[in-house]
Amino acid sequence: MEWMSAMDSSFLHVENDVTPMHIGGVSIFEGPAPPFADLRAMVAGKLGIVPRYRQKVRFVPLAAGAPVWVDDPHFSLDYHVRHSALPSPGSDEQLRQMAARVFSGHLDRNKPLWELWMVEGLGGGRWALLSKVHHCMVDGEAATDLMSVMFSDTTSTESERPWSPEPEPTDIQILTRTVGHWLSPSGQLEGLRRAVSAPRTTLGQVEEFVRSALASTSSMRPVESSSLNGPIGPHRRWSWAEASLADVKEVRAALGGTVNDVVLTVITNGFRDLLDARGEDVPRERIVRTMVPVSVRRRGERGVYNNRVSAVFASLPVGIGDPARRLSRIRAEMDGIKQSKQAVAGDVLSSMSGFAPPLLLALGSRLVTSAPRLNMHTATTNVPGPQVPVQTLGRRMLQSYPFVPVVGSIRIVVAIFSYDGGLYFGVTGDYDGAPDVDVLTAGIAGGMDDLLALARKRAGARKRGAGAAGAQKPAGRRRSAAAS
Repeated sequence: MEWMSAMDSSFLHVENDVTPMHIGGVSIFEGPAPPFADLRAMVAGKLGIVPRYRQKVRFVPLAAGAPVWVDDPHFSLDYHVRHSALPSPGSDEQLRQMAARVFSGHLDRNKPLWELWMVEGLGGGRWALLSKVHHCMVDGEAATDLMSVMFSDTTSTESERPWSPEPEPTDIQILTRTVGHWLSPSGQLEGLRRAVSAPRTTLGQVEEFVRSALASTSSMRPVESSSLNGPIGPHRRWSWAEASLADVKEVRAALGGTVNDVVLTVITNGFRDLLDARGEDVPRERIVRTMVPVSVRRRGERGVYNNRVSAVFASLPVGIGDPARRLSRIRAEMDGIKQSKQAVAGDVLSSMSGFAPPLLLALGSRLVTSAPRLNMHTATTNVPGPQVPVQTLGRRMLQSYPFVPVVGSIRIVVAIFSYDGGLYFGVTGDYDGAPDVDVLTAGIAGGMDDLLALARKRAGARKRGAGAAGAQKPAGRRRSAAAS
């Protein structure tokens, strides 16, 4: 039996009838598709490496503690690994529509919280894997580690050991063990003792939190009314776009900023096009505020499948039409965010939440997500993936598009996954509140084209300028020689 962290359990608490809280994605592979039995055998061989895949959630009676993970005595791999197909030759649009329907469904809380779908029939002789895993199990970075384990062709001695589940505890046993955990040296009292015994460190963390929190107060105010926010329903739309990491780096070299700055700039163009297509006014000062999750995973925490994220809030300047000026504004904004250490404040706050009663945390999570106006219009998450080709059953993964859930009053969210020299954007929208997410993804692609054209124009101008200067330098040297 293992207890969830406060952050992990919060993703269970915010889930409701219209807000499933799983993350996932669609990975497309070169063909031909392997036999389904081979895929099932591969996953079965990896379960020993990832014990969480055979565990389910149990809630502590009276909300006396965080939910716990226990072995599922009725675990059946056939329930979690599923087989489907598109009418051949299936298009990318048909695959996206199928994925949107699958992503709309909740994971069964009475079973381990994951699913893996093999989808055949994709045009061009390709096939796909569609994955769903509850956010209480992993964050984006941990999900990438998990994907590397589950989709790779490597084996481990751990996967060869026979598995037998631990007896499932009763409610009374869960309650008793939870109370004992709280009173044990590894429980909350130990954390409190550490805080008291190391006051200088604790006070330093609190001081840093207060400083960074004060610097970010403006980003905590509720955003103005927009079609990007409002009630959401139980169904989803899902679209995607992609870009070359080499092109993004070319833009960065010519125009400045970081890769992340360039990515946020093209997303800004997508939202500008979306708002314009909806007939909304986009004055020069108009912004779209986005939450940007930031990994606070420390060294040595790779392979630990849980949530280790904080968040910062950035303003996307959709009112600025010029791509270069838009990038410059975002670059300045992100530099200021780094200096304010917003992410540090969030990490300290989330660690402090471990001292709050679980019932209070649950109520707080639900109140925040049910608010009609939050302090953000959208969320944007960027997760680095492997920069070498991934093989599954001898088939190379060609693309991988991420999925993240909409929540509360946020109708559209954007996820980016980098893999093997490519950037893959997955955009989730509420089915009724954001039927036009394809406009946003087209705007992302168009924004990348605009920046790349501008970068190459500037690079060409620099080369011509350097060539002209180079042609003049020898003459200058010759004149100096003659004068001597």
